[in-house]
Amino acid sequence: MYPNNSNFREKMMAIFMRKKVDKIVWQPRLEHWYNVNKARGTLPKKYKDKDLLEIYDDLGASVRYYYGSSEDLSEPNTYLKFSYKRGVKVKEIKKSNDIYIIYETPLGQLRGKKRLGEWGCSCHYTEFPVKSVSDLKILEYMLKNTVAKFDYEFYKEAENKIGNRGVIQFYFERSPLQNCMLFYMGIENTIYALHDFPKRMEEFLKIAEEAQDQMYEVLEKCPVSVLNFGENIDARIDAPSIFREYLLPYYQRKVGQLHKAGKFCHIHMDGAIKPLLPFINETVFDGIEAATPLPQGDVTLEELKEAIGDIILLDGIPAILFLPDYPSEKLEKFAVKVLKLFSPNLILGISDELPPSGDIEKVKFMSQIVEAFKIL
Repeated sequence: MYPNNSNFREKMMAIFMRKKVDKIVWQPRLEHWYNVNKARGTLPKKYKDKDLLEIYDDLGASVRYYYGSSEDLSEPNTYLKFSYKRGVKVKEIKKSNDIYIIYETPLGQLRGKKRLGEWGCSCHYTEFPVKSVSDLKILEYMLKNTVAKFDYEFYKEAENKIGNRGVIQFYFERSPLQNCMLFYMGIENTIYALHDFPKRMEEFLKIAEEAQDQMYEVLEKCPVSVLNFGENIDARIDAPSIFREYLLPYYQRKVGQLHKAGKFCHIHMDGAIKPLLPFINETVFDGIEAATPLPQGDVTLEELKEAIGDIILLDGIPAILFLPDYPSEKLEKFAVKVLKLFSPNLILGISDELPPSGDIEKVKFMSQIVEAFKIL
């Protein structure tokens, strides 16, 4: 265990609070690497009997997210629980590798389907519940009768488990537009609907945002200081015109609300982001998570730094540099460049996760590089 490991929590909060720090936090996301390799029996021999937190300790790395234990690795635990009222029922029925999603309401029923990935550690939609704009009235009824509650029991478990390994933080329900694209209608149908039925879609997005008000009240009052808008932004989907009209105003309203409650907020932008760089400062986020530079993403480190200024960068090293084919010298050179460009407004990590085929020894190597780096 490296000496930097003893106070990750303190250092992280100092970075978010813009206090002086002499060391950067190294915080790679290893959950998918761990789950897939455990499922297929390919964990390194020395880690076969260790849990994920023990592996983080051995690597000298900080923990960003805690998911606890769950039989369904495709749907990890989180800190918000949702219930339903006024005749709404939401069911998931698993059959082999398919998961059927059923929204039941007094106005009618919506049905969708997800399919598990090869090792059961992820899933993707193969059928979306909303087939046409006429289905939106059913979805609206469901959303308006959804109630969020903070899971204090799981929070206490996370506090006890993580300790000084990091700061408790989590992502929650996405913005109405991203929910529509990723869970309700699908990307193609959402974009067509925005073009063909703009007034109806504007009405839906307004109703969906109002339905989230109760959840944001819960977020304001919860004991977690750092909240992640887990949007998975990609400019190939969220084009500048869409981002400017539908997403930017939403972020400004919601981040402003959470800032007033004393929360820090960051957003997950892990796709192509170069066309969106001019908007980043307007979003008023404290940090940008998973922004992926070249050679994996579409921006240089210099372009990213110029765009975000003093906004905190979470991650910054492309995941492909951790694959066995890339020499450690190339990884070290890239990492040092990130450290020099973005410190002290940096929580260094992998953009956005260590791949299942990634070299775990490179993660340990990075711990040594970060420990040796001094902020001037």
